[in-house]
Amino acid sequence: MEYVKLGNTSLIVSKLCFGTLTIGPLQKNLPIEEGAELLAYGYQRGINFVDTAELYDTYKYIKRSIEISGKRPAISTKSYAYDKKTAEASLKKALLELNVDYIDLFMLHEQEGEHTFKGHFEAIEYFLKAKEKGYIKHFGISTHYVKAVKDSLKYPEIEVIHPIFNFKGVGIVDGTIDQMIEAVKEAYQRGKGIFAMKIFGGGNLLSDFKKALEFVFDFPYLHSVAIGMQSKFEIDYNIKCFEEKKVYLDDRLFENIKTKRLHVESWCEGCGRCVNHCHQKALRVEDRKVVVDYTKCLCCGYCSRYCSVFAIKIV
Repeated sequence: MEYVKLGNTSLIVSKLCFGTLTIGPLQKNLPIEEGAELLAYGYQRGINFVDTAELYDTYKYIKRSIEISGKRPAISTKSYAYDKKTAEASLKKALLELNVDYIDLFMLHEQEGEHTFKGHFEAIEYFLKAKEKGYIKHFGISTHYVKAVKDSLKYPEIEVIHPIFNFKGVGIVDGTIDQMIEAVKEAYQRGKGIFAMKIFGGGNLLSDFKKALEFVFDFPYLHSVAIGMQSKFEIDYNIKCFEEKKVYLDDRLFENIKTKRLHVESWCEGCGRCVNHCHQKALRVEDRKVVVDYTKCLCCGYCSRYCSVFAIKIV
């Protein structure tokens, strides 16, 4: 496994980051012990960087994985805190439920740009003070916006950026993948730590698995890439690809991809745009949320491009 310094931070992280959203209650909802065993297996294989969030409810998996393995990975988490009170609650929750003395990287979740930075000023101020006291090592943002990546360059306090980044630009709210490429490149060159998310577009680019991985392998301005993994096969497969920077296609991979299915997140707003663009008539809105008819769904993922809140994924 290759390890790199995460921008100008003190963190030395594996190029492959274990994204925990997919094992938790919002997606696969694995039993705690099973999910923790997977994380511990990842540590054993050389992964030392884990991404989570207050929203994901996966702190318990990480806590247990540390107990099982005896290894303490670099932990990145994020929250929607907007003032001192919510920031304090988020940090206390993370420290308590993870059973750690500090968080390696604490980020504000899904930032849109400078106006949201200013709107979350109280929370940022609290996190920066917590950093001075040693409860947080580094501070950053996660984002689906090109603008947020660009605006972060104005703030040295924002040390790490966690942007959505895939070859089709699926999930980028305010621009194209070319615009995101330029913004990420500049941020990297200015010393920001960059670790990408959603390289498979929330599962919607799995049919182009090889191209999706090669895209990030060929882009030299990423320190690490967060990928959700739900089995030892997926861990082994991704590690092999990352170690050799080569994509291997085999029957077992395709069989694994076939098990994936369309998933609608809890934050779906029920706007109906995806329903109107589903050629299979597999989607409908009930009680202000999209429901999937799996007898009709082809798991093509085309509907996801019409979701403005990125609530549709393939898991």
